[in-house]
Amino acid sequence: MFTRLHNLHARTLLIVGGLVASLVLLGFGAASIVIGIQGRNEVNSTLAAEHIVAPADSTIPGQTVDTGAEAKAMADVMRKHTLESSQGLTYAQMGRYKIASGAPAGTNDVKLAVKDANGNPVSNPVRDLWVTETALTTALNTSYFASQVGLFAIVMGVALVLTGVGFSVLTLGTLARHSEQEEKADEAAAVRAAAPGGKISPSGAK
Repeated sequence: MFTRLHNLHARTLLIVGGLVASLVLLGFGAASIVIGIQGRNEVNSTLAAEHIVAPADSTIPGQTVDTGAEAKAMADVMRKHTLESSQGLTYAQMGRYKIASGAPAGTNDVKLAVKDANGNPVSNPVRDLWVTETALTTALNTSYFASQVGLFAIVMGVALVLTGVGFSVLTLGTLARHSEQEEKADEAAAVRAAAPGGKISPSGAK
């Protein structure tokens, strides 16, 4: 009798623990899905508010940039245009000042720099273009990253929900199986109690 009560207590704890774990997984999964969807919607609405239209030579010609993937495509084509303007040179490869020939490489030597009306060196406009390009493409790439994080949250949320459902099915299945076994054990005990002498020996002798 004590053993049976002990097993019942342990089984109850196992079932309760399984159901609690299922509810926790379902809750976190649902929250993750909602947060992921909200994050992606926020990225999309923020991008749409800027009214950015992709140029003809991009992978999304003429489209309004309002998703993370489109933001990434726009950042890529902006970098392409900037490299074309600088003849393949990046920001770090160009000098601070403009030179007489107008070459994008420029110079860091003040003596060789073009001077303005006040005698001050003129900054390299192509190098300055890189500053603008970097700021804009960083924002676009950040939007793409945020969108991907939102997608990851949704996928993880779905995985958590499915795991929670699996836990609950497993727990309830275990409960049903043990209940069936208990019913059979009770029926067997009733049969033994109804037998002459109240019990049957293992060998079948009365």
